[in-house]
Amino acid sequence: MTRKPGIIVLCTGNSCRSQMAEGFLRHYAGDRFAAYSAGTEPAERVHPLSQIVMKEKGIDISDQVPKTVGEFLGKVPIHSAIIVCDGANQTCPAVWPGAYERLFWPFEDPASFQGSEAEKLQKFREIRDLIEARIVDWLETEAPPV
Repeated sequence: MTRKPGIIVLCTGNSCRSQMAEGFLRHYAGDRFAAYSAGTEPAERVHPLSQIVMKEKGIDISDQVPKTVGEFLGKVPIHSAIIVCDGANQTCPAVWPGAYERLFWPFEDPASFQGSEAEKLQKFREIRDLIEARIVDWLETEAPPV
């Protein structure tokens, strides 16, 4: 039995952007890839607004939890490492062992946005939609064939 190529999405806290990206990868390419996410300094929980905005897209990430990079580094075969924040880009390994590619897709951190609850929710939706569009484009044009 052949193993699906692993795709890992990395961020600092692994509570928002990387969790949404993992959810989209599972949704759009679960049959092609094993999707993971991790953080360099994982938060205690996935941000509740991430869960809400993903559920609006029909994707349930409520069972996902923040994980550390160390849970995967050198332990899980990874084809592509996707870094979604500048902090992780600076602290993650420049080369992921065994990975074919290391991609840097910086997205604004919706958790750091200041505003009313409605404005925060809108910011999470905006970032969610940008992540979804980037993943869909990558899967259609650049992702490795299976």
